[in-house]
Amino acid sequence: MPSIESAYEPIKFAYWVPNVSGGLVVSKIEQRTDWSYEYNKKLAVLAENNGFEYALSQVRYIASYGAAYQHESTGFSLALLLATERLKVIAAIHPGLWHPGVLAKFIATADQLSGGRAAVNVVSGWFKDEFTKLGEPWLEHDERYRRSEEFIRVLREIWTSDHAEFRGDFYRLHDFDLKPKPLSGPTRPHPEIFQGGNSTAARAMAGRVSDWYFSNGKDFDGVTEQIREVNTEAAIHGRAVKFGLNGFLIGRDSEGEAREVLKEIVAKADREAVAGFGSAVKQAGQSTSDKKGMWQDSEFADLVQYNDGFRTGLVGTPEQIAERIVEYKKRGVNLLLLGFLHYHEDVVYFGEKILPLVRELEADLSASGKLESELARHGVLAVS
Repeated sequence: MPSIESAYEPIKFAYWVPNVSGGLVVSKIEQRTDWSYEYNKKLAVLAENNGFEYALSQVRYIASYGAAYQHESTGFSLALLLATERLKVIAAIHPGLWHPGVLAKFIATADQLSGGRAAVNVVSGWFKDEFTKLGEPWLEHDERYRRSEEFIRVLREIWTSDHAEFRGDFYRLHDFDLKPKPLSGPTRPHPEIFQGGNSTAARAMAGRVSDWYFSNGKDFDGVTEQIREVNTEAAIHGRAVKFGLNGFLIGRDSEGEAREVLKEIVAKADREAVAGFGSAVKQAGQSTSDKKGMWQDSEFADLVQYNDGFRTGLVGTPEQIAERIVEYKKRGVNLLLLGFLHYHEDVVYFGEKILPLVRELEADLSASGKLESELARHGVLAVS
């Protein structure tokens, strides 16, 4: 489906599932957010009733950088699917710690049980200790992405073929038949496959195999550059990719109040944890051949929200935030992946005060007939 068709759909919203302790900012500021299942079950219901279509469960296997405890992502995602009616839950997973056939089976079951609402986010990995402390090899950066690409190709083959075959450098299939398969339909042949990463290897991989490309927090120019590159690669292969953008949202009734919250978050940052995280992720990004990996130009304040969420600039009044969201839509963003300080309260605030304004602005944009020209002006209109 050409990107222009998805661009005319209402922009979608996802939230980071706080299944990891410490909240979504590495700060000692009060966060009325909890990583327990009971808190998250209530949050999931609040989210699907306040305009959120997706939730993304984080993946961490060991304590790191302010996250002392963590629930496993796939099991937690299934629990949230069973606690909700409409929410689609994306489980983040690491190739190298999963066999694609085993994951394909788990997701197929989750999809059957939830009526077709399971999805995966294939994470190539930045945290070396998660692999080496389990005795698994830590591959060079571009090799991790080669493995991830094979992993996705295997998932898709298993989910869509009755006699799955694959011969690659990392995985093999021999007449493998998975039953039951995930639910499928004309617009969803298999569970949606998301992928992150900022590097050249990540962008090229997304263009070749992924359904969705997640970007770390970016300003307008940063996300536009990424969308252009992924679209160029996708067009070569006759594909179209949808785009998600990370953002940390601080909505308050006055801009001054929202800015003060952001200032306090950074002022109360856990400096030791942020420094440790920054060192680890920048080392991972510097291992890319062209030094374009994630977090390479992140400053200390950016790293306090560990996916650069402050950079997206979703801080201010409902009107200011809604206008900025629609500006991202004009640049080809199909989904915003959001984090919050106080999840229960902030998700309701979003649904009641911000989302209606977004929908009004989208309606005006569509009625004016300017969306396609805006996408073309920014050079992000995919070739179909």
